[in-house]
Amino acid sequence: MDIQLWHEILEPYELAVQELVVKFRYLIKEHHEKSLYSPIENVSGRVKTVASILEKMQRKHISVDELEEQVEDIAGIRLICQFVEDIEKVSELIKKRSDIEIKGEKDYIKNMKDSGYRSLHLIIYYTVETLNGPKKLQVEIQIRTMAMDFWATIEHSLQYKYKSNIPQHIKERLSNAADAIIALDNEMSTVRSEIMDAQISSQIQIKLVTDILNSIENLYKMSNKREVAKIQDEFYRIYALNDLQQLKRFHTQLDIIAEGYRAQAVTREF
Repeated sequence: MDIQLWHEILEPYELAVQELVVKFRYLIKEHHEKSLYSPIENVSGRVKTVASILEKMQRKHISVDELEEQVEDIAGIRLICQFVEDIEKVSELIKKRSDIEIKGEKDYIKNMKDSGYRSLHLIIYYTVETLNGPKKLQVEIQIRTMAMDFWATIEHSLQYKYKSNIPQHIKERLSNAADAIIALDNEMSTVRSEIMDAQISSQIQIKLVTDILNSIENLYKMSNKREVAKIQDEFYRIYALNDLQQLKRFHTQLDIIAEGYRAQAVTREF
């Protein structure tokens, strides 16, 4: 195939990956802004290299004409979760989206591969707008925990090195490591609620501090700098206590003070 044709084929997939990464990162941002726990911890994406596509076509006896239909993972999105329980929640979020159509699902968590590989794969259709109009593409979304991803990254590197002929003694160690990953994910699930509560509290505090700092900055524009400096010092004192409830009360009081200054400013204008 002509090199220029490869560029023409792959560029829409690059666009699909860029758009989906932005959308999933925005989903994380929405959760945080609403002080909610995000089941997605991290997002990444890639388009297969030409060499990788050619290797898969050769291994699976796929012709050039069948390429875009038979190779479902030309574009790939990886969503990393903290806990096994989050994987199904992420899958549900994806299935509810109006801009994504589900083609199929491969559950390697309930049905772990012999190698020890675990992940949930969703094959989706996603449409991008190009100069020649809309183009419907297949994208593979992998959803896994951080522990699963660590194991899969090591296994992938070994597969690349040994060309799928990993020595038996290394296979055994990988299998043992896969068992350890399962045990780790199970252990983390036992403290999931405590970790979620801590992370939600952290997000609430971050939002409170951001709002407070913005309010104090605006007060400098409307009122006596010496008075605002006292308010600022009081904020630093309360922040040092690391008490979320006191921080909330200060935030409420600051809103009342700011509203008072805004009312005075309006009165002076008249």
